[in-house]
Order: sequence, then structure tokens, then C-alpha cells
Amino acid sequence: MKLCSRLVLIVTLSCIINPPVWARKGVNEAVVKIYTVYNRYDYDEPWQMLGQRRRSGSGCIIRGGRILTSAHVVGDQTFIQVRRAGEAKKYTAEVEIVAHECDLAILRVNGGSLFSGVEPVEIGDLAEVRDKVVVYGFPKGGDELCITEGVVSRIEHHEYTHSRAYLVTCQIDASINPGSSGGPVVKEDKLVGVAFQSAESGENIGYMVPAPVINHFLTDIRDGTYDGIPGLGISWQKMESPDLRGKFGMTETQSGVLVNRIYPGSSAKGILRPEDIMLSIDGENVENDGTIEFRKGERTFFGYVAQRKYINDTVKLGILRENNLMDMVIRLSKPLHFWRLVPHERYDVAPTYYILGGLVFEPLTLNFLKTWGKWYYNAPLHLIDYYLHGEPGEDQREIVVLAKVLADEINVGYHNLKNRVISYVNGKKISVMKDLVKAFEEHEGRYHVIVDERGYKIVLDKNKVDRGGQGILKKYKVNADRSKDLERW
Repeated sequence: MKLCSRLVLIVTLSCIINPPVWARKGVNEAVVKIYTVYNRYDYDEPWQMLGQRRRSGSGCIIRGGRILTSAHVVGDQTFIQVRRAGEAKKYTAEVEIVAHECDLAILRVNGGSLFSGVEPVEIGDLAEVRDKVVVYGFPKGGDELCITEGVVSRIEHHEYTHSRAYLVTCQIDASINPGSSGGPVVKEDKLVGVAFQSAESGENIGYMVPAPVINHFLTDIRDGTYDGIPGLGISWQKMESPDLRGKFGMTETQSGVLVNRIYPGSSAKGILRPEDIMLSIDGENVENDGTIEFRKGERTFFGYVAQRKYINDTVKLGILRENNLMDMVIRLSKPLHFWRLVPHERYDVAPTYYILGGLVFEPLTLNFLKTWGKWYYNAPLHLIDYYLHGEPGEDQREIVVLAKVLADEINVGYHNLKNRVISYVNGKKISVMKDLVKAFEEHEGRYHVIVDERGYKIVLDKNKVDRGGQGILKKYKVNADRSKDLERW
């Protein structure tokens, strides 16, 4: 899928000058165009930025003097302006809260004149298949408000392109083009979605963040912070094979999914076990394909039950363990992204890095993989494999990479090394970046010894590193030997 504010589609946008009869005229006045200046970090040289760029998107005014839009419209922003539909004046805006996970954000404007005479758009409920909807936004190709109409054609889980989170979406047949992102999707006076992405192939296939996800976001941020959408913290597999079900003693009337692993940090640890069969979640039967019926005749991913809850809520699981039925309660303590070994793309935060003796270390992220190209496919295969298939373990919470070597006399013999996954430093197992920093800085021996995952050894004289490290940073115009999040280490 493609983010509609950034990627050009082959479909054309049909603007309707007069809104359909079921579109409230007041919505026009509540729609805004968003102008964003942004600057992203350079993960190839993580101590610097890539340079200023611009994008535009859409949004709408909701209760509380706030503007609701898509997170990818304002990600990595340095300056934002907004303009109401039909008006010329632009207002400076600030991001109040952003939730990249569900691709939503709230903007605030200093001064109330932007909101003068505007009726905020109310948030509705989950749309139904075949509902007629109206999409408002500012697609590229013009500067005036554009309105398209369509029908909700499908409701199910999809990957959100911006965050790679697997969340519920509504598919619509109204065109959603670059610049439309963040615009309201309205049914009978109520906002039922936020336009945010479109299909890579096919005509007039768009997607909106549906009302339940929007309402979850707005409820979550009432205390001024975004906690996130919870997950169970397990890996699992479908049980569509009759032989698989037979091995685990399931009857003909039972269905569920097989628990394979419980991730470190999961509240399910010590409660669930590998090879448990999850038969139900909060009373909803889990089918062998991993779906539940969320509404009469409509099915989606069983994790939706947990995703509707909030951090620290509980969920009740029906389990089959060694032919015994039992109920278990799990507290949902961590958001979805916590369970990744290699994070999806990060926004609004500086990269983590550490430099010693000219060796540049950083954790593996999708941002780092994208330094080889927009879709990361040209990155080294062993790093891609960690991203696609790696799972966190008790002794491996991050993949720490020797990204490159800043050539100097101190590190002669290692100048061509890059993209090496580090396993040990000075005899210490490396699970996260802070382990690496501590292993270097607490070491008192003559040599630093770094060992990669294949057993390749890098040996540096500690005295030479201590004496010459600052000179390397000065030579390559690097202001600090580490990112701010590692300063305390």
C-alpha cells in the first residue's frame, strides 16, 4: 500500500463541486489544508540530518480547538501551517500529540481565529459495508477543497504503511490521492474515518483509519500522553491443518491458534506456555484461521479484541493445555511495537549511535535498511532477514550493527568493515546498545575485543583509542561520540 500524501497513484481524482446530499455543508468549513516542512535524520551518518523538505496534507477541526490529521502528514516536522478550506490565511500550528502506530495526530493552533464560526466535526462509529461516505481533502493538482464520494467495500485488518502496524481498516472505492491524507471521511454528519493510504494496484481503492481506532486514540490521549495500542506479546500460528489439531487433542467442535513463543517482557510470561491452544479471547471464539467474528457476518484478526483495550487493561483467554480446558487473565502492559526485534520505521526521534575508535555502531532499524533505497530491498540480505523474521529473546532485544568505520591509523586493517552484527564486546554478550557502551567503558584491559555473529574479531588498543578518539571525531566533523539517549551510559 501507499501513503496517499506522498506517493503518486495512477488513478485520477474526480472532484465533485457540489457535495452529495448526505454530506453536511458545515464539514467544508471544518476541513483544513496542512503545509509541513520536515527534516529527517540520516541513518547512514546518524549524527546529521538529510535536509529540509516539504509536503502537504489534509485535516479537520474536531472538538476542543484541535485538528485531527494523519501522523505521516506531520512526521519529522520542523514547521507547520494550516489553512481552512475557502480561505487564504495560513496559521502556524504545532503537533500536540502524534501516534505513528495508528497514523493519527492532533495539531493545535495558537489563537482562536482559525476556529471562528466553525462547527467541529463529531466522531461517529464503525461504518458498515455498503455505507455511502464522502471524502474531503486537498489532493495534489490544485489548491481548493476536493470532495469525492464512495462506498465502504470491506472492513478487515491491514498493514498500515506508515507504521507497519496490523490494525483494522475500512476499504472504500473513493479516490484517495497524494495530499488527501488526514482528510475526514464522513457519513451522515459524522466522521467515520481518516483517509490515509491507497492500494498499490487497482483503481479507486482507498483506505481510511476507522472510527474505533480514532476514538481509541482520542481516549488514550486524554491524560496528555499516548500510551499505544496493546498486544499480547506472543507468536502464534494458524491451526487449519487437521493433523496439527489432532496432535494437540482438539475435538471437531474446537478451534483456535497455537501459541509458539511468549516474548520477553510480556505479561503472558509465566501464564501462557508454548503449545497452549488459544480457543477464545474475551468470550469470542477464535477460529483456526486466527479470526473472530467482530460483527454479525464479519470477521477479522483475533488480536482486534486486545487492540480495542488500553495499556494495563486485562483480557481473558480460553486455553486448551494438554487436553485440559482453563481460563487465564492477562494484563496488557506493552504496546504493539514493543514486541519487535528490529523496529519498523521511526519518526520524530534521533537515531541511536555510538562511536569508539572510529567504529560506528547503531541498532538495526528499518530506517537504517532504507539507506540502501526507499523500499530497503537492496540492503544486505542478512540484515533484511533479521528485520523480516527476527524475534526478541531473553538475551537478544536488539540487533547491534557495526555500520561503518571512519578510517584512521587507530583502526588500520578494519577500514572496509561494515554492516556487521555484533555479538560480544570484551567478553560481554550484547543484547541492546547500552550493553555495548558499558562493555567498552567499564573495560580495564589493554585491548578492546569486538566479535561479530560469525566469530570475526576486531581488536583495538585501548590506550590508542582513548588518546585518538576525539581526533577522529574532529576529522569527520562529528560533534559527539554518541547520541543523547546514550549519554548517561
